[in-house]
Amino acid sequence: MAKQKKPLYDPETGIHRAKLWEIALYALNNSSTNIYMMAFMYVTYFLTGFCGVGVVLAGTITTIMRIWDGVTDPFVGMIVDKTNTRFGKNRPFIIIGNVILFVTSGIIYHVTPNLPMAARFPFYIVMYMLYIIGYTCQCVVTKSAQSCLTNDPEQRPYFTIFDSAYNTIIFAVLPVYVTGTLVPKYGGAAAFTTAAFFQELWLFCGVISAIAACMAVIALRRKDRTEFFGTGQAQKIGFKDYVDVISHNRAIQMLVVNASTDKLASSMMSSSVIMVMLYGIICGNYAQYGLMSAATSIPVVVGGMLVIRLVASRMGQKTGMLVGTYVSMASSIGIFLLFLLGDPKSLDVGMANGLNFFTAAYIALYVIKGSFNAMSGGLVIPMTADCADYEVYRTGKYVPGLMGTLFSFVDKLISSLAGTFVSLMIAVIGFTTTQPTQDTPYSAGIFWVTMACFIGAPMVGWICNLVAMHFYPLSKEFMAEIQEKVAEIKRQAQTENA
Repeated sequence: MAKQKKPLYDPETGIHRAKLWEIALYALNNSSTNIYMMAFMYVTYFLTGFCGVGVVLAGTITTIMRIWDGVTDPFVGMIVDKTNTRFGKNRPFIIIGNVILFVTSGIIYHVTPNLPMAARFPFYIVMYMLYIIGYTCQCVVTKSAQSCLTNDPEQRPYFTIFDSAYNTIIFAVLPVYVTGTLVPKYGGAAAFTTAAFFQELWLFCGVISAIAACMAVIALRRKDRTEFFGTGQAQKIGFKDYVDVISHNRAIQMLVVNASTDKLASSMMSSSVIMVMLYGIICGNYAQYGLMSAATSIPVVVGGMLVIRLVASRMGQKTGMLVGTYVSMASSIGIFLLFLLGDPKSLDVGMANGLNFFTAAYIALYVIKGSFNAMSGGLVIPMTADCADYEVYRTGKYVPGLMGTLFSFVDKLISSLAGTFVSLMIAVIGFTTTQPTQDTPYSAGIFWVTMACFIGAPMVGWICNLVAMHFYPLSKEFMAEIQEKVAEIKRQAQTENA
């Protein structure tokens, strides 16, 4: 007998669901902004090559701009919570944000190199501040629209399935495009000092990001309406409501601790200069970075889908976070021991000389870590929607914009330190005016700095995850109770307005 299909709305429980294709396309909004985030991972090379900025200052500027990014979040979140147009609460911010991203990043890479040297750095700062406003406008929707799209505890983790799949593809395709196409096209190691390299990277990423943003707008068309906004009616939200959330919503407090430390660690781990040091210097062949991303992308996507479906969807998002964290830690320890005791220069993902032990072990551990980390890292976004529902349960206030931007505010303030930390660490081993390239000779200092960022930083982040989840109150059972209470609040509001 075929399994009965669940209705899109259950009036008794108040559970409303999204169509699967809506979740799939909506997740592309996060991909749209992540494409720009990946493209700007190379911005320190742009700053040192075209603006005359030193390595440490370049990393510090990245930190300061991330702080500015965090500062803009609460203001944009407040605007989102007060917005209720004929085009919805969330969709206008996707469009506005993506347009700002495309225009400002294009100006940065096309105009800055043609200005007098003295004007380049100040001009970059101004344009990047405008770029950040667009980034914030689009990013807030990734979290704020979660609660109106679906409030089904079993369905919310599906966002993570699609999001992790898209991000794995992005993080696989872009390095292949950069290392396999752009770097050889623009002179190898000299590519990072060529304006055309950044301009072509901008166009490639900008077009794909715009397409993904349009798909997300289509996905929200049916659900971006007042009846799906928390209590089912427009509300007046004041500053005191924001203070109360920050002070008393334990769920969002713990989620912020979880995500911000995790993001700091992952930003350090995936830094472009760390990838150059890991694959270009320690392994001796930077092209292995692109090959590794391509070879593991599909297994990581499939593995991530399976563990999210089997663990998070069935056992709850909190349990999924814990399981993903434990397995990610274990597999990362295995990778460290492999690099410490094995021969990294034998890494041969293309298997030109056959499959050796180091390559097989590294790929296996990398896929395991990637699959479970996709669950623990990806669940943060739908868990933000749980926190928004918890606030309705706790106070009767629906503030998804605040939830998303409060989360992002602290997240960005802490993760903004990644660029500074990495720059300081490589400066300690002698790289103060230029960054390591694939032509830099191997040294013990390079190995330990790389391991500290690639393995050590994520381990610290995962330990913080475990502590935060110990105090995180939203279990699967409690979320079911919350949705029943929210449904009751909606029914009362409808009765009063009848």
